[in-house]
Amino acid sequence: MVRGRVAGDSVADVGPASVMVGNIVQGNRLASAQGRDMGVLDEDSDNAKKYQFISEILRWRAVSTSDHVIFTSLNAKGAVATSLSCSQLHKKAERIGNLLLDRGRINTGDHVALIFPPGTDLICAFYGCLYVGAVPVTIRPPHPQNLQTTLPTVRMIVDVSKSVLVLTNQNILKLLKTKEANNVVDIKSWPTILDMDDMPKKKLPVMYRAPTAEMLAYLDFSVSTTGMLAGIKMSHAAVTSLCRAMKLACELYPSRHIALCLDPYSGLGFALWCLSSIYSGHHSILIPPSEVEANPALWLSAVSQSRVRDTFCSYGVMELCTKGLGSSVHALKARGVSLACVRTCVVVAEERPRIALTTSFSKLFSALGLSPRAVSTSFGCRVNTAICLQGASSPEPSTVYVDLRALRNDRVSLVERGSPHSLCLMESGKLLPGVKVIIANPETKGQCGDSHLGEIWVQSAHNASGYFTIYGDESDYADHFNARLVTGNTNEVYARTGYLGFLRRTESVQQSVISDIPGDTSAEADLVPGDSELHDAVFVVGALDEAILLRGMRYHPIDIENSVMRCHKKIAECAVFTWTNLLVVVVELDGSESEALDLVALVTSAVLEEHHLVVGVVVVVDPGVVPINSRGEKQRMHLRDGFLADQLDPIYVAYNM
Repeated sequence: MVRGRVAGDSVADVGPASVMVGNIVQGNRLASAQGRDMGVLDEDSDNAKKYQFISEILRWRAVSTSDHVIFTSLNAKGAVATSLSCSQLHKKAERIGNLLLDRGRINTGDHVALIFPPGTDLICAFYGCLYVGAVPVTIRPPHPQNLQTTLPTVRMIVDVSKSVLVLTNQNILKLLKTKEANNVVDIKSWPTILDMDDMPKKKLPVMYRAPTAEMLAYLDFSVSTTGMLAGIKMSHAAVTSLCRAMKLACELYPSRHIALCLDPYSGLGFALWCLSSIYSGHHSILIPPSEVEANPALWLSAVSQSRVRDTFCSYGVMELCTKGLGSSVHALKARGVSLACVRTCVVVAEERPRIALTTSFSKLFSALGLSPRAVSTSFGCRVNTAICLQGASSPEPSTVYVDLRALRNDRVSLVERGSPHSLCLMESGKLLPGVKVIIANPETKGQCGDSHLGEIWVQSAHNASGYFTIYGDESDYADHFNARLVTGNTNEVYARTGYLGFLRRTESVQQSVISDIPGDTSAEADLVPGDSELHDAVFVVGALDEAILLRGMRYHPIDIENSVMRCHKKIAECAVFTWTNLLVVVVELDGSESEALDLVALVTSAVLEEHHLVVGVVVVVDPGVVPINSRGEKQRMHLRDGFLADQLDPIYVAYNM
């Protein structure tokens, strides 16, 4: 007897195994991609043993290329503030090691908080810790003009990281002792604070060497855009593996000059600032982003002056240049600033590439000779700080257009450029050597097909070895570092990035062959064209925990914000979040307050038309109210907290309920 389905009968969802079978039957490739092979290092050879620890590599450089200048930091005028050769760095690190042993009474494995402005002191302090077996934790100093919000964050990282000692410089120590700082955090409540400017002159009696490369090298703390503080553990093996992958991808040798204009406290920014030069031997020109605020032309002038081929920056710096130098490109050209030397300009990011910003930057500075294919973005996250990075010989990043309506239902539907509801996405650089990525369904843990949306999972020798602490709910994150698929190869272990994205096969790639041993300078030759082959592009759509679920669909805040930004030229910035089930839109008005009322209808109709969402609350505020972190990301949860606590001091609030 055939029985009709009665309303109320539950229909089992299509399981992960059925999805996999469906992909196979349709001839759809399963989403999996790999960076190029790292090659095999003979683990037992003396050479390989020497390069398991970044501190050993520094010691070796201090002997073999003692006078080679490895770091130069610039001030706002573009003059050299400090420069360090390999031996100077090594000697200073030894003295800091002594300070930690003598005055700090440090034991092996103790955690030490390093609170320094961006510069060479931070690097010296980092290696000083490694030299005596301490675990460094780099922390951004509190902002003197904003101690009320920045000092408690510093204090929280010191506490959460279980640091037994704080190492800093004279200026920051004075700041911590001021009356203003004491009103926020009592100076007596800190662990012991040592001043690095007050150092003993003697040599380090014996250098510490970790028994295995799997031991903890440093802790990396960062506050996510959702306001979660997460610390990750990086082992010595992960450090050298990451440096090796970057050396191969970016073709880094001692003869290269690399310009860095980003924050050095966490993620890939930290690795580029403190680790990469020591491994590969290249000269790093350090440009603190705060100096670019004072002099927007600083970074690009330095790149031009040193004829830098590869430079790394943050979105914040790119925005400062695009906004601050718009009218002075001709003046720069007259001064002889040329960017024709730049081969790669990589924005270090942990988000979907901001195409509008990178495109306007490229167009603006093409007048100074910047190649349109030079600008690209990287992608990293907490579980792996560098998954994708545009290499020296990679083809330019590809772009695709997807249907926004399909994306809300977790589907990728490729459309033609200019079609209605289309969204342009750019790939986030190329997969680093030794990195494998798959796309998995975050709920069922089944592997997705090619061009299907799912969570990006990563496997690599430079994955972090786990969270040190997550300030917030820990239970949800237990399987972040040891996730397994339920279909296909179920034995392989991956780390879950927490980002939605998809993979897509794109055009051919040129390969080059270079040596990756730190001391090998024989491979200074340029490209050796290898076989051209299809490569897999990684497209990042957005963070899972940032996404807004409304009416059973998944919206990414950036898409709604882009619609709002387009609706009126006086909107300087905007951010969206949900409150109960209402969508709240906060817009910064860069104009007279009388225009505030006009914005409400424009914002409401733009969001309704493009996203079919009713805006619950429109909050019009002054410029600068939307909080932005050092990576140039909007801190939407902080803004939400401010809104709920009635601290935004708005010009106008409209409730469309």
